[in-house]
Amino acid sequence: MKLMRPFLLAGLCLCLAAVGKAQYDPERISSKAQEAYENALTAVDHDDMNKAREYLLDAVRREPGYLEAYVSLAGVYSQLKDRKQSITNYEKAFAIDSNYLTEIRLPYAIALAGDGQFQKALDVVTALLAKTNIGNNTRKAADYRRRSFQFAVDWQKAHPDNYVFNPRNLGAGINTAEAEYFPSLTIDGNDMIFTRRLGGRNEDFFLSHREPDASGGKWGTAYHLNGSINTPMNEGAQNVSQDGNWLIFTGCYRPDGMGSCDLYISYRQREGWSEPVNLGSVVNSDQWETQPCLSPDKKDLYYVSRRPGGAGGADIYVVHQLPNGRWGDPENLGANINTPGDELTPFIHADNQTLYFASNGQPGYGNQDLYVVRKGADGKWGKPENLGYPINTVDEESALFIASDGVTTYYASDRAGGQGSMDIYSFEMRPSMRPVRTLWVRGKVFDAKTKTGLPSSLALIDLATRQELSRVQTDETGNYLVTLPVGRDYVFNVARRGYLFYSDHYFLSAKTPDSTYRKDIPLQPIEVNASVVLRNIFFETNKFELKPESQVELDRMVQFLRDNPTVRIQLQGHTDNVGSATDNQKLSDNRAKAVVQYLVEKGIAAARLEAKGFGATLPIADNKNEEGRAQNRRTELKIIGK
Repeated sequence: MKLMRPFLLAGLCLCLAAVGKAQYDPERISSKAQEAYENALTAVDHDDMNKAREYLLDAVRREPGYLEAYVSLAGVYSQLKDRKQSITNYEKAFAIDSNYLTEIRLPYAIALAGDGQFQKALDVVTALLAKTNIGNNTRKAADYRRRSFQFAVDWQKAHPDNYVFNPRNLGAGINTAEAEYFPSLTIDGNDMIFTRRLGGRNEDFFLSHREPDASGGKWGTAYHLNGSINTPMNEGAQNVSQDGNWLIFTGCYRPDGMGSCDLYISYRQREGWSEPVNLGSVVNSDQWETQPCLSPDKKDLYYVSRRPGGAGGADIYVVHQLPNGRWGDPENLGANINTPGDELTPFIHADNQTLYFASNGQPGYGNQDLYVVRKGADGKWGKPENLGYPINTVDEESALFIASDGVTTYYASDRAGGQGSMDIYSFEMRPSMRPVRTLWVRGKVFDAKTKTGLPSSLALIDLATRQELSRVQTDETGNYLVTLPVGRDYVFNVARRGYLFYSDHYFLSAKTPDSTYRKDIPLQPIEVNASVVLRNIFFETNKFELKPESQVELDRMVQFLRDNPTVRIQLQGHTDNVGSATDNQKLSDNRAKAVVQYLVEKGIAAARLEAKGFGATLPIADNKNEEGRAQNRRTELKIIGK
């Protein structure tokens, strides 16, 4: 964003000096002080605010009553993001002549708001609007700021928290004298891909690895992303998939482009990132498409477009991946999110239900703010919430990334004290604005006999609602990653044609583990005597009535038997060794029969089904502890005919 010159009022000051009963007389300023002031103007023309500040400080040292120099110095400090010094210099100017150029009160109010003094800023701009001798442009700008400052005052009253905003520069491994921005991380938080602007023009992608914990978790020296993805053309506004295998980014004015900027995809390969491919005419238009973000299961792609038919300006859209691997038609996220202004930089968290974005059309602090919106149980987006001060300020905020812990947040800023023009920082998200902490399970699906990796489909289902939350496909060698937002209990199903299905569960509603999961999954070929434990068949203690949570697993069995109409199965019931052998045998028989009865009621021929209880006679774990006994209390499916 081009910096505003803080001296635009200087000429007007000279014109108004003789108006009214002004105490200040610019004709009395010494030539040496005026020379320093003119040198400051030249420095501003060259965007060198630090040099401009030094010249202006020299000017006021020579002439302590140099009002224009104080006003301009206040403007320079605002550009340098030193709002306290900006306020101090405005107030020095007012002390020289409180009546001189009333309209200076507007940038003074903005400086106050930049320092978090919203009530005082509101009072100043309200008093300014009460005057009759201000220009129309100033009145319009002041009224806009009045609404923003009133929003800030009201927001603080509605959110009385002790939140501390303390951004930490990620250091020399990532940040340089060049501009770094658009941080994007894999779900384990160990790889960061970001954009770096080289020589002030060309944008390329860089990768940094987080060093081991023994080093304090510092980021290693970033290097050019390998492969064919970086080119002499610009690459920017990228997003890496949570598993680290896809990179979607923005490319502008390319030979194969469809509009000014298009979305492209590159795949991670052994030799590096692949040649980028344009995502095509469904995703891209003849307009501007940019700032992509993939859902954790890679089924939804959020991005920004200026295509016709939106709410106005830039809108956020989503496309869903179809069963054939292509993307469906773009869907506008609707009037809750998109406004006649610009909505930018969408980020969907690993929980797949919390979306962050930037907007200059929603109510806020002015310019562009960051917002959070959450997806309800019905799949619809709720009402956006402003992230509040000091995450949002009177300046322009955009583009953040929140790690899977739901707390650690990354963003780019040109705040004072950085390594260069834009650096990447981390901070802790305000508690009320955090997404759901998200764990994950990763592993490999393989043939139980040959150990060969198997491309397979994995489904994650909410145990309580029986709603499928995500469905992912392994890569060609069977590797997968599935995210697990805490606060729910999950059924986890794996399926591949020609094999018995696999099931597991993750109970995360009551307690949250400290670590993530590794689950390598052997699939049994469909053949006689092949068997699988049905881990999501649930009974009350010492009872054989099926619990409602069992329905997901039971329906999966129904579908398996329909897909394999010649297969015959035996449902086996097993118990631990607590209680008498007679009671355990009877309980296991009845539990197996309960499953068979459900399948018959769903239309599966009884001749294909057999129920058999084994009591405690076939343990698979030690019955001396509860963990082992829990494994022994199980239902199994065994193939007895094809």
